[in-house]
Amino acid sequence: MIRKVKILVSGRVQGVYFRLFTHNKAKHFAIKGSAKNLSDGRVEIIAEAEDIVIEKFIKWCRKGPITARVDHVEVSELEHDELLTDFEIQ
Repeated sequence: MIRKVKILVSGRVQGVYFRLFTHNKAKHFAIKGSAKNLSDGRVEIIAEAEDIVIEKFIKWCRKGPITARVDHVEVSELEHDELLTDFEIQ
């Protein structure tokens, strides 16, 4: 089953290549979506893939790359209204 989620990651996640590492991990898992910095210091990730893959990706987001410090991860379900075609950094 395809699942689409919004993941909000807070901590030291901007200026530490978090989006680039997220992009690479998403490509590894064949996840479609995007990652962007928010003005409040968080990173917002939209991810779409099979449920089991999304769970693995969320687990990775809770840890993040070695350059980051993840303090909190908030996950919300999104409507699976259209298939995304790639994973991009915004």
